[in-house]
Amino acid sequence: MKKFMNSVDTVLTESLDGFVAAHADILVLGDEHKFIRRKSLRSGKVALISGGGSGHEPLHGGFVGHGMLDAACPGQVFTSPTPDQMLAAAAAVNTGAGCLFIVKNYEGDVMNFDMAAEMSEGVLQVVINDDVAVENSSFTTGRRGVAGTLVVEKIVGAAAEHGLALAPLKALGDRVNAATRSMGVALTSGTVPAAGKPTFDIGEGEMEFGVGIHGEPGRRRDTLKSADAIAEEICAAIIGDLGDKAKGPALLFVNGFGGTPLMELYLMYNSARRIFEKHGVTITRSLVGSYVTSLDMAGCSITLTILDAETTSLWDAPVHAPALRWGM
Repeated sequence: MKKFMNSVDTVLTESLDGFVAAHADILVLGDEHKFIRRKSLRSGKVALISGGGSGHEPLHGGFVGHGMLDAACPGQVFTSPTPDQMLAAAAAVNTGAGCLFIVKNYEGDVMNFDMAAEMSEGVLQVVINDDVAVENSSFTTGRRGVAGTLVVEKIVGAAAEHGLALAPLKALGDRVNAATRSMGVALTSGTVPAAGKPTFDIGEGEMEFGVGIHGEPGRRRDTLKSADAIAEEICAAIIGDLGDKAKGPALLFVNGFGGTPLMELYLMYNSARRIFEKHGVTITRSLVGSYVTSLDMAGCSITLTILDAETTSLWDAPVHAPALRWGM
C-alpha cells in the first residue's frame, strides 16, 4: 500500500483539518471533528444535514455551502457517523426552521440517523436508494444509496435557499430520489488505509458489474468489455427500472470512483448519452467527474435523473461549495 499519510489513526482528522483550512472562507470544523458546517448560516432556513463514512470524498463535506448542505458528518473510512455527530451538527446549524437529514440507504447510516432524529425535534429524513444493481447488499436492506445522493442534495439545497419549508423539502427530496437511478462498475478495488490491502481481489481482465461504493459485490464478476458495451448494459438497467418515466428531459451524471481519469469518464458519458437519447431521453443537464468516490477504486457509475421545469431550475440555481460551484 502506498498512500500519503502520517499515521493510519490520524488520516481522517488530518484530512479534515486540511480540508476546512483550504476552504476557511465558507466552512467551519465542529468540535472534536464531529461535523463540518457552513460558516454563514441564514436564520429561518431549513438546515440540510448529511453524512456517512469517509472515503467517498468530496461527498459529503465537499457539498457543504450555499445552495447545498448546511452540515456534513464524517465517519471513519467506510463507517457510519455516530448519532452524537448528527445531534451536534443539528444543534449548530438549526436556525429555527428544523432540519432535513439526507441519508444514503446503508444499514449503519439509516440506524444512526434514525436515532439522532428520534432524539431531536423538527427533523425529517430523506433516504436515498438510487442503485438499481441489486435489491439487497452487504450493508443494506433494499437498494443502496449512491451517486444520486449528490443530485438530491443539490436540488433540495437550492429549494431550501429559496425558503421552502421542512415538509415540502422532504417531499421534493423523495420525488427527486424516485426520479433517479444509478449503477456502477469497478475495474479495480479501493484500499482502506487501516486494512492496508485492496478490499477485494479482481483479475487484470475482469470487472465487477454493479459494484457498491464500499466495494460491495455487484450483479456479477465478468470479463472486461468495451466502454460502449458497459454503458449499454448500465443504461438498459436504468431505463428498464424507470419504465414509463424514462423519457423527456434528464440529467446525466457520470461519476468516477476515484481512480479513473476524466478522459475515460467523458468517453463513458459520450456512450451513455448516445444510448439514452436513442431511447427517448433528452439529456438537458450534465455532470461529469469524481464526486462520489470509493477511495482509489478505478471505475465509474452512471446516474440518470428525470427532470421537470421545477427540478431543472433548482439544479441550475447558484451553488458555492468546495466541490460544486456555479452561478455565483
